[in-house]
Amino acid sequence: MGNCVLLNQVFSLLNNDGALNKTTLFIKVQNSSNLQASPSLASSEKKPKRVATIVRSAIGASFGLLFMVLTCFDFLSRRRKGLEEVEEEFLDHVPGMPTRFSFEELTVMTENFSKKLGEGGFGSVFEGTMNDGTKIAMKRLQGFGNVKKSFLAEVATIGSIQHVNLVSLVGFCAEKSHRLLVYEYMTNVSLDRWIFRRKQEQFLTWDVRKKIISDVAKGIAYLHEDCNNKIIHLDIKPQNILLDHNFNARVSDFGLSKLVGKDESKIVTTMRGTPGYLAPEWLNSVITEKVDVYSFGVVILEIIYGRKNLDRLQDENDMHLLGLFKRKAKEIQLLEMVDKNSEDMQLHNEEAVEIMKIAAWCLQSDYTKRPSMSLVVKVLQGLVAAETDLDYSFPYPPLRRRVAEDNQEREAAVCISLPVPSELSGPR
Repeated sequence: MGNCVLLNQVFSLLNNDGALNKTTLFIKVQNSSNLQASPSLASSEKKPKRVATIVRSAIGASFGLLFMVLTCFDFLSRRRKGLEEVEEEFLDHVPGMPTRFSFEELTVMTENFSKKLGEGGFGSVFEGTMNDGTKIAMKRLQGFGNVKKSFLAEVATIGSIQHVNLVSLVGFCAEKSHRLLVYEYMTNVSLDRWIFRRKQEQFLTWDVRKKIISDVAKGIAYLHEDCNNKIIHLDIKPQNILLDHNFNARVSDFGLSKLVGKDESKIVTTMRGTPGYLAPEWLNSVITEKVDVYSFGVVILEIIYGRKNLDRLQDENDMHLLGLFKRKAKEIQLLEMVDKNSEDMQLHNEEAVEIMKIAAWCLQSDYTKRPSMSLVVKVLQGLVAAETDLDYSFPYPPLRRRVAEDNQEREAAVCISLPVPSELSGPR
């Protein structure tokens, strides 16, 4: 075979034995363990392929995401358009509908919404003037979802009924995203402006307060008993009681109201309303029109005492008006609950105490023991006697959250079932 040589002789042609025909060729061959390509070479070959794969995947994912976004947008657009068509059809078929204004018309009437009268849970109220010089109050709703339900509920409820103790809806606007309600202007604004002010020169006299209590009772009684369908207001409070130039009271704000068939004694619904005015049965979500009776009882106490039902500036024992009422009744000291800031109220304190007993009747924990609003009207008119066997152990109303001192916001959760338009027309 030949002789062995050193490694430095590889690829050398050597004549080991001197014979011309005996030449040995040495060839360097790579070891089998090193047959694989070096890492750097493999990496350089695979890198372009890997980048191309990543680019293709990214482009594909982007197109997929874009397709999903466009599909969702198209679905939401179709859904919104469908809901708007349903809303339009509903508004067009409600009997006795008020005037429908364009947003441009209302912008002119309010001088570009420059005169704000107040602000509530679902929007702001502005002063305006119609072409004939009639003053109006315009509520501009803000938000989506629940706001639209509130708008439809109010138009459907108050748009087709009329009563001297219910605020009149002059018109409305439903244009694109704009939702506005136009009411008759009430010179003396809302009741809370008159009874919750700690520093004011003019206080309501007893006769005015007594008439306001009677007017509100008549308005609620009409909603409960004199319409084709029973209407439960669900948000009776001083902020929703408006006063005209003669201090005649009118119930307003039907954004949370519920229409109930005459044959329905109870309904199941989501808690709604304002903390401090909520009847205890709201905790079970099964309610009747007696929740309005309970709220009315709270309002009576606020009118006579001249303070909010929940006043965090008071001592802890007096913070809840119902707790204070319960204690004073037990001590037979209800005279101390008559507004001390009004000399006229003190002159009529005994008569005011008798009205407070009607409030206690309305505040009974067991809703079956509360009077109907029509019975309350008769008691206020002196036609029948009020119940005297009363339980003053009524609990404090459930509080869902801290109540702002200046503006108690209504519960945000709104669940409103709209009625068939033909069901709305009732006695005028």
